[in-house]
Formats: sequence, structure tokens, C-alpha cells
Amino acid sequence: MNETIEAVDDGAPWRIRATTCELLALSFSYPTGVLAEAVSTGEWAEAVREVTEALDVALSDNFSGMLAPYEGKHSEEVLHLLRVEATRLFVGAPEPVVSPYEGVHRAQADGVQALLFVNPHSMEVERFMKACGLGRPEGTNEPLDHVSTECELLEHLALRAAAAASEGAAPADPREGAPERFVPDGALPGGSPEVAYESFLEEHVRAWMPGFAEAVTAETREPFYRAAAAMLLAIVG
Repeated sequence: MNETIEAVDDGAPWRIRATTCELLALSFSYPTGVLAEAVSTGEWAEAVREVTEALDVALSDNFSGMLAPYEGKHSEEVLHLLRVEATRLFVGAPEPVVSPYEGVHRAQADGVQALLFVNPHSMEVERFMKACGLGRPEGTNEPLDHVSTECELLEHLALRAAAAASEGAAPADPREGAPERFVPDGALPGGSPEVAYESFLEEHVRAWMPGFAEAVTAETREPFYRAAAAMLLAIVG
């Protein structure tokens, strides 16, 4: 009797993590037409449900209800709503309502003053990213400890881990799977993408993003960001 044996793709779990991190990065970056279209059509909500189910994590019971206000709205109207709130929450004048930067957020939680770039946590993130072979694109000078940038780092590492698991070896070229905003220039800490991913997740992401998500939930006036925070908290909380 002939039996068909299907090959097991060992990289699949890492690709799910990469997709999840990509979705988180999109959700907390400055809103684009791509995000607004996905929210207005329901594609964003469906993507969140798919990745959380694949990761076996539970969303809050009222997750779908949070997005009801966008049903039937044109994507341009949704984009305007999201940009107004993203500016108020994460950019602000003179200060954001909720800082999207790890160094600032963790300093505030500790009750100390923190400036962009020149604080221990931000500098640790920059060193970690450089060790992973990633740096700022030429002509930019933004801090690398932004919530969306850290999610992009995890996406990059998860994609490299997926390639290593599927092919038996990590890709030699660090540009493989790197988000476009990064310029590779180095090697991986810990010797593998898996170790680097878990290390950054524990030492940085889980040290501040749950608190960030809770602050967004408490402060936002826009249902989308309450839903995005619920997703973030379900995944890293």
C-alpha cells in the first residue's frame, strides 16, 4: 500500500509570528491608505482574528464591536479619523498623550525624565538592532525604539528564523526578510534569529508594550486604537 507523506514545514510557526508582527507594525505606524482601506473593508479585523487564532491567544470579547463604527465608511474618511488620533496620541503638541518610544515610556513608568535617543533603553535597542544587522536608512534620524519599529525588527527576525527552519540554515544575506526601512550592517546576537527574537521579546517588547497598550486603551478616543491595543496586549501581554 502506497502512503503519501506530506512534508512538515517547520518554518510555518515563524511565518505566522512574522505576519503578526507586520500587522502590529502597520497598526501603530503613522496611518496610511493601506491601513485605512483594511479597516474600512473589515480586512484588518479578519487578519487579526486569523493570526490570534493561529497563535492560540484570545482577544477581548468585545473586539469586533470596537470596529463597528467603521462599517460603511469610505477609506478616506477612516484615514482622516486615524491620522487625527494618531497625531494626538503619538505625536502631540508639545508632547504625545502616550509615548510610542520604549525609552521614554519606561522612564515615565519609573518616574524619571527621559529624552529621545539619550536614555539607556533607547540606546540598548539601537545596539541590539545594529547587532542584528539593522540601522537607519540613509537620510533619516528617527529613534529606533518606536513601537512599530520594534515590531518590524521582530518581523525580520521571525522571517529569518522561518527560512532557517524550512531550509536547514539561516540565510547568509541579512537583507533577506528585512523591512525596507532598515539598512543591514552586521550579524545576529546569540548566533541565531530564534535566540535574537526571544531575547528582544523578553528584554524589551514584554518589558513595556503591555503598559503601552493599556495606556492607549485608557487614552484613545478612536475605536481602532482600542482594538489595536487589544490585539497587542493579547499577543505580548
